[in-house]
Amino acid sequence: MTNVRRQTTLNSATVCAGIELHGGNHTRLAMRPAPVGTGLVFVRTDITDRDNRILVEPDAVSDVKNCTTLENAAGVEVSTIEHLLAALAASGIDNLIMELDGRELPALDGSAEPFLKLIERVGLKRQEAPRRYVEVLRPVEVRKGKAFARIVPATRLELSVSIDFEDEAIGQQKVEIVPDVRAFRDRLASARTFARLHEVAALQAAGLSKGGSLENAIIVDGDKILNPEGLRFADEFVRHKALDLLGDLYLGGPILGRVETHASGHGLNHDLLMALYGTQGAWRFVSMNGEELLPEIDSPSRLQSVSA
Repeated sequence: MTNVRRQTTLNSATVCAGIELHGGNHTRLAMRPAPVGTGLVFVRTDITDRDNRILVEPDAVSDVKNCTTLENAAGVEVSTIEHLLAALAASGIDNLIMELDGRELPALDGSAEPFLKLIERVGLKRQEAPRRYVEVLRPVEVRKGKAFARIVPATRLELSVSIDFEDEAIGQQKVEIVPDVRAFRDRLASARTFARLHEVAALQAAGLSKGGSLENAIIVDGDKILNPEGLRFADEFVRHKALDLLGDLYLGGPILGRVETHASGHGLNHDLLMALYGTQGAWRFVSMNGEELLPEIDSPSRLQSVSA
């Protein structure tokens, strides 16, 4: 998430395909360049009888259980978007059309690295319009039991993420990172999603994780890692939590602030965004020139209706 002055899209289209983590179906994702001011937009190409466009914005979130799901007014959904959004955030992409022929993005290897490689393969295109940042002006915090998420003012996006699991293979872990594209590539992108073995059966009984396997997730059983290849990092679990946080935050666009979380997940990450945007005087839109940007002339996002 390097602070850049101008909006950005892809140089050209790029495509990937694979199995959905939860639905188990085969899906295809095509990412296409988009004009200034488009924002990030999913298009469900398999839906033809109603509005199939879903804007990436905080108030489009319809579900945060096990993954982040967006839904438009016509009831069309897209889910498990957080890994792709993390790659878009780190790369600094503002405008993009993402065509998907199913409800859920392909899981690929369970990390954001395949998405980042697709982006880097085609490259970025700078556009002739100022990039809009959300500058945090005062602290905002949300809590749920021992878990919390807070955001405080800073001149760049900074993440401090900690977790505490009873499972011996996970335990207590913490990571701090300024997630520019280099740090993201080296430290977060390849960190995979994970689940405890006892959770897998419950997820499958609930009709989820139909496409989950050791090929796209880390499976933990107490003090054991069931994946034959082991971990990519000793603290891969907290790195993936930071990856998820980065993706969830990007629902509201690029943020200038320090975000600290403990034992957080998609739900609390989203609660923090909604608390930030719902708190008068806690934020404003700015460019990298320090110029305040008026929301009504900058973006089609429904965040325009929230008074800063």
